[in-house]
Formats: sequence, C-alpha cells, structure tokens
Amino acid sequence: MSRVGKKVIEIPEKASIEYKEHELVVKGEKGTLTRTIHPAVDLAIKDNTILVTIDQEDRKTRSLQGLTRSLVANMIDGVSKGFERTLVVNGIGYRAEMKGNSIILNLGYSHPIDFPLPEGISAAVDRNNVIKLTGIDKEKVGQTAASIRKLRKPEPYKGKGIKYAEEYIQRKAGKTGTK
Repeated sequence: MSRVGKKVIEIPEKASIEYKEHELVVKGEKGTLTRTIHPAVDLAIKDNTILVTIDQEDRKTRSLQGLTRSLVANMIDGVSKGFERTLVVNGIGYRAEMKGNSIILNLGYSHPIDFPLPEGISAAVDRNNVIKLTGIDKEKVGQTAASIRKLRKPEPYKGKGIKYAEEYIQRKAGKTGTK
C-alpha cells in the first residue's frame, strides 16, 4: 500500500489546475508547469484537493501512485512558493560570479569555467562564494545544483570544492610522518 500516494494534495487559492487526457497543467503566481501523467494513474480533482487514484493493485502501479503524488505536489509548491538550493564554494582562490545568464567559476583549474544557467533557473552570488539557485521546477533546480557541484566536488582533507549549504563533509586525517 502506498501511504504517500493516498495523501490528499491541497490546492492553494492562487494556483489553478487543468487536467485533460493525462496532461496536467499547473498555473500559479510564479509561472506554469506541465507534465504528462502515466496512463496507469489518474487524478481526481474535487473542491481544491487532488487525489491520485490507480486502476489495479500491483506493485508497479502502487509505486507510480506515490511518485505521481509527489510530482504533482512539487509542481503545486513550485508555482506557488518556488524552490531554492544553496551552494557554498570553499577553497583559497575559489570564486563565483554572475555574468549575464551564466556563472563564472574559478575552481583552481588553469581556466575559469563558464556555466550557463538553464531556462527557468535564476541564480544570485553572495560574497563570491555562496550561490543561490531558484526556480519553480524542483527537478531542474536540483539537477542544476548537482551539475555545478560536480565541477569540483568537496574533498575530505581540506574541504575544498563546491558543497551544498546543508551538507557536512566528513574530514579525514592527513598523512603522518612516521620514522
């Protein structure tokens, strides 16, 4: 039984939902999101609530019910509140700066890295080492943050690199000179 899939999704007053032929369109004050819903899952919209229903009770369909419920809830949260992900750049000489619609990163390589932001994602750089990504699509914000982090992952000895703000880097002891 999918416990997540059976929860009811509340629709805020400022959001509007259109659902036709497994195509869901969510509009809100921040923007519009569209997603195709799997044919084994259906949405029942009544009185500012959405309930995700399924036709048959097999394992795959129950998992699709929970997935669909989470995706729809994230779409509604995105168009009403938006999502934010914060990255921190650590290291001597490591910097980030905004230039137009891209982020210029100096990460200890022989050249600066120009990272163009995808459509629908905006960024702000504070104090040359804090990058705040915002957008209405949770999946796109998370993927953009992961792509930026992948450019220089934090290393365990000095903690140099790009990490999420809430991430904790497990430190290791360095070499010891035994004689």
